[in-house]
Amino acid sequence: MSDKKAILHLEGKQAEFPILEGSVGPSVIDIRSLYAQTGMFTYDPGFTSTGSCESAITYIDGDKGELLYRGYPIDQLAEKSSFMEVCYLLLYGNLPNKQEMDEFNHGVTYHTMVHEQLTNFYKGFRRDAHPMAILVGVAGALSAFYHDSLDINDPEQRRIAGFRMIAKMPTIAAYAYKYSIGQPFIYPRNDLGYVENFLRMCFAVPCEDYKVDPVVVRAMDRIMTLHADHEQNASTSTVRLASSSGANPFAAIATGIACLWGPAHGGANEAALNMLMEIGDVSRIPEYIARAKDKNDPFRLMGFGHRVYKNYDPRAKVMQQTCHEVLDALNLRNDPLLQVAMELEKIALNDEYFVEKKLYPNVDFYSGIILKALGFPTSMFTVLFALSRTVGWISQWSEMIEDPSQRIGRPRQLYTGSLHRDYVPINQR
Repeated sequence: MSDKKAILHLEGKQAEFPILEGSVGPSVIDIRSLYAQTGMFTYDPGFTSTGSCESAITYIDGDKGELLYRGYPIDQLAEKSSFMEVCYLLLYGNLPNKQEMDEFNHGVTYHTMVHEQLTNFYKGFRRDAHPMAILVGVAGALSAFYHDSLDINDPEQRRIAGFRMIAKMPTIAAYAYKYSIGQPFIYPRNDLGYVENFLRMCFAVPCEDYKVDPVVVRAMDRIMTLHADHEQNASTSTVRLASSSGANPFAAIATGIACLWGPAHGGANEAALNMLMEIGDVSRIPEYIARAKDKNDPFRLMGFGHRVYKNYDPRAKVMQQTCHEVLDALNLRNDPLLQVAMELEKIALNDEYFVEKKLYPNVDFYSGIILKALGFPTSMFTVLFALSRTVGWISQWSEMIEDPSQRIGRPRQLYTGSLHRDYVPINQR
């Protein structure tokens, strides 16, 4: 805590509030006593100027284009680390040594199977159900099967619940995909790594196994690493808010999945790819560029710019390289849709209008292209985002449970409705 104080002068009275300082980033004014001192609340729609918690997990500097996991720059982790190592880092605060990594991998690997009765839930959905609808329902239903890890006050049960969520989410997500395309479920294999297992469960069939391409595995590993956590975004804040009531971890994660489903959050890469399909051909790009520059035209280029990053999205730099590696490895340079994407990328990186406004291609632009190249339909894009973000949600959930200053979430409001009215019987109205 800083010795500095913020002083508010209001109607001849003075209120003082402590100023708190983190290890990096802006200081914050502690307004917990605001109502007691002034009888007023703050008004902050979307909570964009409000620090809802104290956290040591992820840090973002939007002006610098910086993203840190536990202090480590995201580009270093994406280039040199692996998703499972990043999972360990987010959960426990430090990079693991060899023994710790082996034990962690073993623990996750041997929790990848789901209860056989859980597969009955999939059969209850319509055959054309969106995979995210399935994911929300099945993830929440885990609490009905694993009663031995629902006590959030027991550290060991919290640890087991976290392991289960991280381990079983690839299986649940792959099953959602298989159900959506009418193919039989593929069981996980203990001799495969986390990413390889997921890809095999998605693309193998009983009559023919799936040969995993190392370039594809590395691309998927990077996508998952880059999406593992992103500070107090909408879905993470939803998980924290749901958890603050004491809800079990499976229910809390299901709320995060539901929030992520929104097109303004987890659906951004799907929206970017839909935009590319709308453009359709390279010859139509000038028309859409002109529309994007026209303030009176509702059309917006999806996958460019970012609400938080006022500079280049640090995740996009890694995704750009990975995207081109995948297209080359799979010989997809001539795909019409991907040609549109590459031409749009070139224009955005060189056109004065986009450069001036810092409308650079973001991580959603590149991840959407990669996932399309790997063979995933757009309906699966947000599912893959949820799979990647599960470890971030678990880390944030665990941190919140262990924070003695956390209370049940209860935002206030600015009421603008009717004043006191007395009830009038229906025959007198």
